[in-house]
Amino acid sequence: MSDLQALLNQLGGSNLSDLTRALGGVDESQARSALAMGLPAILAALQRNAASPEGAQALDRALERDHDGSVLDNLGAVFSGARSADGEGILRHALGDRRGAVEQAVSRQSGLDASQVSKLLAMVAPLVMGQLGRQRRSGGLDAGGLGDLLQRETQAVTRDAPALGGLAGLLDRDGDGSIADELGGIAKGILGGMMKRNR
Repeated sequence: MSDLQALLNQLGGSNLSDLTRALGGVDESQARSALAMGLPAILAALQRNAASPEGAQALDRALERDHDGSVLDNLGAVFSGARSADGEGILRHALGDRRGAVEQAVSRQSGLDASQVSKLLAMVAPLVMGQLGRQRRSGGLDAGGLGDLLQRETQAVTRDAPALGGLAGLLDRDGDGSIADELGGIAKGILGGMMKRNR
């Protein structure tokens, strides 16, 4: 199981109920679908940014400074919005001007409105960074090791959702090209994989 899948599983159950309440009482299946699309989108964006030595070093510094993984031990604080400003900063750096396109695509596929998707992504972005920070610490990884970790994570998720293979490039495109179908395929693959493992 990839670390992203482990994070998705951690957000299930009672944690998912807490998340839906934080979003104003949305349907759990919609929240689960949005997570299955949003988390890989953040991961793909981070991998794209870390593809250059400068980007990998910037990610390494951010993880060392602000993301030791402790956020994963206090999800209640995340769902209360206490880390939203942190999440906004992560999304700004990771997604850049593609954030709106990602949010609209997740909204169309999940049924949540765009403002709910925006709030959800801002809440879970610190969790993705926390997961990476924990892996960095436990594995003694440097900037190069982080790049390799992100590549392995992307490959692991792609096994469940082949559409992820083109997501990083889609996130980097300009113009009006829709990424909704790609994200929908990712969600179906990830959710299908989770269902198979939970049988």
